[in-house]
Amino acid sequence: MAEVVQPVKRGRGRPGYDQATVLRRAIDLFNEQGYDATSINDLATDLGLSKSAIYHHVQSKEQLLRAGLDEALDGLEAVIRTARSSQGRLSAEDRLRTAVHDSVRVLTSHLPAVTLLLRVRGNSPVEVDALARRRKIDDELARLVREAVGEGSLRDDLPPDIVSRLLFGMVNSLIEWYRPDGRVDAASLAETLTHLAFDGLAMRVEQSD
Repeated sequence: MAEVVQPVKRGRGRPGYDQATVLRRAIDLFNEQGYDATSINDLATDLGLSKSAIYHHVQSKEQLLRAGLDEALDGLEAVIRTARSSQGRLSAEDRLRTAVHDSVRVLTSHLPAVTLLLRVRGNSPVEVDALARRRKIDDELARLVREAVGEGSLRDDLPPDIVSRLLFGMVNSLIEWYRPDGRVDAASLAETLTHLAFDGLAMRVEQSD
């Protein structure tokens, strides 16, 4: 059961905050103001809590940053594990397609946390660790592209590493405009982006016998 952080009393009936809510708002503030520019006092003020109430359950601002980055990285690393586990069952192209599709799913399901991850610059040990994990993910995704090229599923006249960067750069660009309450639902977005990446935009004319 999540521990409840009680807010400063401001009239009757004001609810407490559990740790998940504190983390959610911390991630939002990091994205809105920048991590370095956000203090625990900012978070306390935003939630209507005393600083001591937050520190009773959270050791530091860095702990909140790590938890937010872990949320994004854990989801993306799960995408890689799925791709690895399907080797031998699925072609390299299908594994790559699944990785692209599932990366969109992770981004849309954990949009604030992924946004936070994509904006870190390595200014603290927590960020350095996160960037190292992200590089491993990027390396695995590039490997999936190379394997799809090697089996003949993708064209071989383009550098696989550049293809990987462009492909997943398109996925990452969704943080700039996708909104969970917008007109595009997450499932349709994942399908559309995957089809666009692998099938392109050209109309295909069926050949008659």
